[in-house]
Amino acid sequence: MGWFNLKSQSERRQVEREDLWTVCPGCKAHVFREEWSKGLNVCPKCGFHDRITFQQRIDLLIDGGTFDELNAHIGTSDPLRFSDAKGPYAEKSAAAQKETGMREAVVTGRGRIHGTPVVVAIMDFRFLGGSLGSGTGEKILLSAEYALKHRLPCVIVSASGGARMHEGILSLMQMAKTCAGLSRLHRAGVPYISILTHPTTGGVSASYAMVGDVNIAEPGVMIGFAGRRVIEQTIKQKLPDDFQTAEYLLAHGFIDCIAKRAEMKDLLHRILAYWNRK
Repeated sequence: MGWFNLKSQSERRQVEREDLWTVCPGCKAHVFREEWSKGLNVCPKCGFHDRITFQQRIDLLIDGGTFDELNAHIGTSDPLRFSDAKGPYAEKSAAAQKETGMREAVVTGRGRIHGTPVVVAIMDFRFLGGSLGSGTGEKILLSAEYALKHRLPCVIVSASGGARMHEGILSLMQMAKTCAGLSRLHRAGVPYISILTHPTTGGVSASYAMVGDVNIAEPGVMIGFAGRRVIEQTIKQKLPDDFQTAEYLLAHGFIDCIAKRAEMKDLLHRILAYWNRK
């Protein structure tokens, strides 16, 4: 909307507020947009770690100029020719590709973390909720196979609402497929580090996101399978307020540690340095 086309002074003020401020999804505090961006989308008031794009994640974790994308040609498929009340799956995936610049919900590649070569797979929630489709699973499997062939540590950053319903059983099959590939890394003694970000739920949390040699989560992120309301209605009990948070899972032994976003790269470097000494 052009500035001089605004109908009233109140509309101008609304546009100004939207340009200057970001509302934290965690505590609902208003944060200067510039401060929010400089803080890596982490709220300075409550510490909530909001979502970031795959490119921001690459810039954060991988040494500059070392990232080389693998299997960039793999994208979505529509074997069921799925369509619902909101339109065909093919149109939704095409729109997601245009919006994000991705062909699938994950970008995979090879790079370095403080000089140590690694294979990485980075999910982006903007692409159909980071859902696990057949293309997503294929790229993760190929990443694991590349890591095995070259004996490189594998790092997967998860951000997902779960299996992609548009692909039916083919999507669910990716849970076993990805875990099978990662299990071969384990048997060969090649490390796999899983990073869980907001949110990591559904079929992704029930598969590759939780089977790392080391499972790391960002603070306060949602991690779980079924939704809170579904569980409460099923078991007829009220769940704890911090249920399905990273802190709750750490206290109950489901993850190994919690790391702030700005500290994640250094933590990965220390873990990889320990592995290299073995």
